[in-house]
Amino acid sequence: MSHKIKLEGELLKKAEQCAEASGYESVDEFVLHTIEKEIKRMMPDQGGNTADKEKVTRHLQGLGYIE
Repeated sequence: MSHKIKLEGELLKKAEQCAEASGYESVDEFVLHTIEKEIKRMMPDQGGNTADKEKVTRHLQGLGYIE
């Protein structure tokens, strides 16, 4: 399934500037990545993957926060 989002005016200009400054190939790529990051932030139990969680766990263990 796919859905199109329409950006216009100043919002589009800002998105283009951010995409270019961040090295994205297109505004679409920038917007998609931004939405994915926000979903992972807001829904941590449903986003991310096991490898990321294991990496964080090892890091916290190395710092002595967890055993």
